[in-house]
Amino acid sequence: MSHQTLNLVDIAVDAGAIRLVDGVSLTLARGEVVALVGASGSGKSLTCAAALDALPAGTRRQGGQVWLDGAPIAPERLRGRVVASVLQNPRSAFNPVRTLGDHAEETLQALGMEKSCWKERIHRALREAGLDEPQRLLGLYPFEMSGGMLQRAMIALALASEAPFLFADEPTTDLDVIHQREILDLLAGLRERFGLGILLITHDMGVVARLADRVLVMDQGCVQESAPVEAIFRQPRHAVTRALVAAHLSLYPAQEITP
Repeated sequence: MSHQTLNLVDIAVDAGAIRLVDGVSLTLARGEVVALVGASGSGKSLTCAAALDALPAGTRRQGGQVWLDGAPIAPERLRGRVVASVLQNPRSAFNPVRTLGDHAEETLQALGMEKSCWKERIHRALREAGLDEPQRLLGLYPFEMSGGMLQRAMIALALASEAPFLFADEPTTDLDVIHQREILDLLAGLRERFGLGILLITHDMGVVARLADRVLVMDQGCVQESAPVEAIFRQPRHAVTRALVAAHLSLYPAQEITP
């Protein structure tokens, strides 16, 4: 396993004259989970979208650079090759009139992979994501799959790219508690087996406690606090961090929150 490091430096995003993300920087190493947390609208997802040049209409990156192992790298070289992505609503991420096999072929074709390798690669990735009977699953449409299966399928497509880093944007938000735990266990296992560097975008401090090594807390487009996960829970410094931790403890007062 290589010791690759990804750096997002001074990422800034505007919507017209409004600054939505202002100078966000972070470092992510292989085998590490960094959580980017904050309330809805704090700029978490926009930061990652800007790094990959995948911003929604009406927004534009106004500054910043991504570096891989100390050298700048263009967004088109990042997407799907260095960084794979998992989105928060798996059902909306799949075309409802195309099978999982169609999506897999589109993904592998975009990566420029030899067609003779497609079947072996996607079958292996589906099994690595905890989905048995890959041949049967590839013939299914999204409406024939549960939310948990679709989230695993999205993770499988990310694994098929063999990218060393994964941006996971609210990967458990739309799942029931059983499937949430299964997906978190899966991500933890993939990190251990493949040395994935995972940037976890979430507002759920329970997810942070379960997976993260380090935490960056965002508010109003800026990073307000950065610390190891245990320090975030035991000694939160910023008011926003304290509010996030307090909200979590009010819902789960008896939960073990430290690693």
